Amino acid sequence: MAVAVERLITSDILKPARYLGNERLAVHKPWDTTAIRWVLTYPEVYEVGASNLGHIILYNILNAQPRQLCDRAYLPGQDLAAKLRETNTRLFAVESKRWLTEFDILGFSLSYELGATNILEMLDLAGIPLTWQERQKAEAAGGEFTNLQSQFPLIFAGGQTATSNPEPYADFFDFFALGDGEELLPEIGLVLEEGKQARLSRENLLLDLAQIPGVYVPQFYDMAEDGSVHPRRPDVPKRILRRVATPIPAYSIGLVPYVETVHDRLTIEIRRGCTRGCRFCQPGMLTRPARDVEPDQVVEAIEQGMRATGYNEFSLLSLSCSDYLSLPAVGMEIKNRLKNENISLTLPSQRVDRFDENIANILGGTRQGGLTFAPEAGTQRMRDIVNKGLTNEELLRGVKTAWEQGWDKIKLYFMIGLPGETDVDVLGIAETVSWLQRECRGKGRKPLNFNLTISNFTPKPHTPFQWHSVSTTEFKRKQNLLRQEFRRIKGVKVNFTDVRISAMEDFVGRGDRNLGKVVRRAWELGAGMDSWYDNLDQAFSAWGSAIAQAGLDWKYRQVENGEWNLFHAQEQKKSADSENTQLPTPVQTRLIASLPTPHSLDIPLPWDHIDTGIDKKWLQEDLQRALEAAIVPDCSFEGCSHCGICGTDFGHNVVIESPAIPKFAGEFVPNPTKAQRLRVWFGKQGNMALISHLDLIRLFDRVVRRASLPIAFTGGFHPMPRISVATALALGATSSGEIVDFELTVPVAVNTFREQLAREMPTDIPIYNVEQIDLKASAATQLLEAAEYLITVAVLEEATPIQWQDWIDLIKAKEELWYEQTTKSGKSQLINLRDRLFELELVETDNSKAESIPSVIIRYLGSYRQDGLLLRPEQILFMLKSVASVEFQLLHIHRNRLILGV
Repeated sequence: MAVAVERLITSDILKPARYLGNERLAVHKPWDTTAIRWVLTYPEVYEVGASNLGHIILYNILNAQPRQLCDRAYLPGQDLAAKLRETNTRLFAVESKRWLTEFDILGFSLSYELGATNILEMLDLAGIPLTWQERQKAEAAGGEFTNLQSQFPLIFAGGQTATSNPEPYADFFDFFALGDGEELLPEIGLVLEEGKQARLSRENLLLDLAQIPGVYVPQFYDMAEDGSVHPRRPDVPKRILRRVATPIPAYSIGLVPYVETVHDRLTIEIRRGCTRGCRFCQPGMLTRPARDVEPDQVVEAIEQGMRATGYNEFSLLSLSCSDYLSLPAVGMEIKNRLKNENISLTLPSQRVDRFDENIANILGGTRQGGLTFAPEAGTQRMRDIVNKGLTNEELLRGVKTAWEQGWDKIKLYFMIGLPGETDVDVLGIAETVSWLQRECRGKGRKPLNFNLTISNFTPKPHTPFQWHSVSTTEFKRKQNLLRQEFRRIKGVKVNFTDVRISAMEDFVGRGDRNLGKVVRRAWELGAGMDSWYDNLDQAFSAWGSAIAQAGLDWKYRQVENGEWNLFHAQEQKKSADSENTQLPTPVQTRLIASLPTPHSLDIPLPWDHIDTGIDKKWLQEDLQRALEAAIVPDCSFEGCSHCGICGTDFGHNVVIESPAIPKFAGEFVPNPTKAQRLRVWFGKQGNMALISHLDLIRLFDRVVRRASLPIAFTGGFHPMPRISVATALALGATSSGEIVDFELTVPVAVNTFREQLAREMPTDIPIYNVEQIDLKASAATQLLEAAEYLITVAVLEEATPIQWQDWIDLIKAKEELWYEQTTKSGKSQLINLRDRLFELELVETDNSKAESIPSVIIRYLGSYRQDGLLLRPEQILFMLKSVASVEFQLLHIHRNRLILGV
């Protein structure tokens, strides 16, 4: 059954366009002709989820499958969540507006250790029991089957955290999809379709799914006392294989939201996997082998994607973009092809040792973007311990190249709390930044500024440092050391990660199934959106209480204090063995005793049953190499490191040599020529009434790009398209009389312009008329004189049409109706509203629906000048109240037309 979203998605909630599901390139497949119906959900607000590349790719791939449908859902804002609960309405998919319980399968992206509380919130809003045990019990009690011989959809999770260590979340999901999903999810869909046709029970269906490599069904496995996980039946695999797929850039093109998202650009993946071997980096270990995408595929996807979406910016994505050897060639080719489009390229954090003039030349455009490097540590010793593969000379060369190429501000990422770190290494961060500033000085140039993010190291499963422990007390102390040191350095802004978040990530990320009850209780106590600063205090309090109530506070204290520090204990042991050293103190004795032996490194871990392809023995050996500060080369470009990945299950590294870098065709030069000026009258109807004014301006920019119209640009450092909307329309109001001016560099036939524009516009923004106007004519925004509105008004007491007409006549008979208005400066002033009212009439009365509030439609024509002399719809209600002495309610606003002066 469809949700009555008209009652819920209204202008009184924050950014209602989040929930419309009518984005450009959204896929709306017919419900009745599909066999399996998916919902992919991203457990974050829409702005985060809708711009996630993995979310877009899997959505496109699933909708490309025959007889399969994929819709989407996101974590609703607090205002909509409250409405859902108040009206007893379940959470819905944004496109079909159907309840999530009506679908066959519901998939969550679990890419962050603390993200599970948001997933529980969504399940609760959807009316789905939180655990697979509760769902099983509810079905055993009887109920109407809606899909797959079940009351509820199958619930699964994928993503980095799900692949790394699914155990803390095992109670909440029917299964996990481990690794890359491009091939895995379609295989799951085929098994579901066959199972649905055969009317298999939920258990038998899950048993069939468990035979697919990459599918982990927790209910078929038990946890031993030591936290390790083993099969409870012989027909499921002992270890579950992580899936590996080849990136397909064409599937990255899709979903152009109307609201501004976190990554408001086209994103194309150029390389998946990283073999740099940074010992702290979980993504680098979980995504091996490295696989380059063919340069021609990347170029074609970007060119097609930019024309299909209308974005003015694109990003190339990889864990290490600089390791994609074709990066300069691909970037320059795209820059040349789209040189007249005012397009910019951005890159995520990249390797500073590979940054050179070739990469600098392809970045930015007329809008030079920010630049981010990640040295990670402040001393050479620490960078060697973590296998960063970066020398001081390479760091300086990369930063200096950026400075010489025109960057005055650079963002740097560092970490503290790394294994083997001393105070000298911590203070080395400040010394390194100061040294880089001194080396990058020159006449006529601003001093080089840095924006630093200093995060707290948290050990991750499947990395050489997974056996290490950190101390929040030490984090705080080291942060204070750096705060004091940076006080004397100018031109540096420092941001520290909250210690509490780091502790929680570590506690949950390396936990076992016993943490399921902690996750659930934390959600019940108010945890959610835990990575957002505004929610931090509430989230930390909830997690702390949940841990204490579960009787696991002793374990969390170990996280706070550090169970043991491998490197410090190693040094103490060496010291005790030295002939010239005194007998160890009791504290030293405890440290030595806590040093893990080779046997203790073999103790089962809660994630040992997940086969990522990396040999656990190799991780132990790499940990030993870290103790010795020994470097392991990047096996994509040097010899094999024998980590265990390469083979039939996971494939091999794919490194593609770079083609020749094309000759630079020149930067975008804004064309200020104004050869033609067109005035367009358009409307905002239906759902598009919930698009804000800023979103509308951004929409026109993208529409013009998609329609390939020769728009003129402003001059200056940030050229903007010459598109001028006459005035803003209130959010939620509809209109049939909006005006926008376009200035073109080349004359276009009016009918041609109208056809091209209308073809790319949403259907709820109709184009009514296009006229050519004189190039020297004033802009529409300067000519505004009046506006005509149709407003729907209700009275809270019973009123007849005669009474309404009497009230209107009374208003028209008055010469003065004074209204107190507060100016922008906060001062109060009295204005005569009657002077601003030109026409007022009763158009229609509507008392047909007994259950609704009796309402009427009133037409008025009032002043609408940009100097502030305007009459707002709300002020008509003030006039009515002043003559009728009863309360009125404004139900809807429709702007009929805007009237321009001569």
